[in-house]
Amino acid sequence: MLDNNNSTSKSNLPLYISIGLLLFFGACYFLIPSVKEFLDEAWSVLTSDDEERIQKWVANFGWFGPFVLILAMVAQLFLLVVPSLLLMVVSVLAYGPIWGSVIIVTSVFAASTVGYFIGSYFGDTIVTRIIGKKAEEKVASFLDNYGFWAVIVTRFNPFLSNDAISFVGGVLSMGYWRFMGATIVGILPLTGFIAVFGKNIEDLKMGLLWGSIVSVLVFGIYVWWDKRKNKNEKSNS
Repeated sequence: MLDNNNSTSKSNLPLYISIGLLLFFGACYFLIPSVKEFLDEAWSVLTSDDEERIQKWVANFGWFGPFVLILAMVAQLFLLVVPSLLLMVVSVLAYGPIWGSVIIVTSVFAASTVGYFIGSYFGDTIVTRIIGKKAEEKVASFLDNYGFWAVIVTRFNPFLSNDAISFVGGVLSMGYWRFMGATIVGILPLTGFIAVFGKNIEDLKMGLLWGSIVSVLVFGIYVWWDKRKNKNEKSNS
């Protein structure tokens, strides 16, 4: 059940920090030409849906490139036009299967943490504005019913709403380490798959499609079994 009073029961410090950062970066954007140029270029590249272009752009940063990818993954929580799967693939293309995988897991951990604490501190009202009321209600119901396993399935399946479940996990006050544990368990198989097939985009797309279908079917069978078990328990009581 959503806790509409969640944001008011916590310290306002995160809100003040967030407003301060927004004002700071907004001022930098409008007052410092080099910052404006960089952010405009970053927006153009990351929303291009072009793996090769993004890979070349990230490579120009050298050792700082992984931090750019991590920041981009956090930013895509709010810039829904930048798919997280694309950033994962670019990580492998730019840094290889091992270091690319490390960057993916770190990025997902960072983005999930930010989304979780936004939901936890700012509550239902802010999350609704970010992801929409219908999406929040669906994810909240899913998370309420299946908790840990809902997070795992969502992380493993790249076509489900990864960002929404981070926000809603915070709103519902799901234990942070339990939430992050499920996130890591779910993202590791997907990361391994991308690491193996990331350099062949067609094989990757087909594999992700079939993997997603299988994961949804398996979870669907579990949901059906769970509902049938609960119905039988009610009828026998």
